[in-house]
Amino acid sequence: MNIPFLDNWRKRNGEDGGVALSDALSGDPEGVSQLLSECELLRDQARRSGVELDDTADSLAALDQLVPRWRDDPEVAQWLGADAGLYLGTVIVRTVPGSAWTLRSDGQPVVRLASGREMDVLEDGRSWAETGTPELAQSYAEDAED
Repeated sequence: MNIPFLDNWRKRNGEDGGVALSDALSGDPEGVSQLLSECELLRDQARRSGVELDDTADSLAALDQLVPRWRDDPEVAQWLGADAGLYLGTVIVRTVPGSAWTLRSDGQPVVRLASGREMDVLEDGRSWAETGTPELAQSYAEDAED
């Protein structure tokens, strides 16, 4: 998965692949959570539309109500989708007890719920940006029940 800020982070830390991020997750999980929560493009898009992203489930519902003007530009939709997935993961990790960021074997960040189930939040975000489904609030509600 091409996530530019992760690639830049890995280059700054002299690492190739997910190894450094994996080490950081075990050594500084809060720092990695902060990094993954940046979502600059999504936060900017939301701010311009009058939506404040405060890392709550209510903000996911507000995002679901945005007019999807980004769909006119496939490149923007792709980046926004990655940000939406990372934001969804951020809200889950910060509000659902026992959930945490982890890495798949390919280095992609996913959210592991207390049950052990891994959520591919980046795929959910990409699908939301491209088609509007699943809604981010719906994904959150399903994950929070687990």
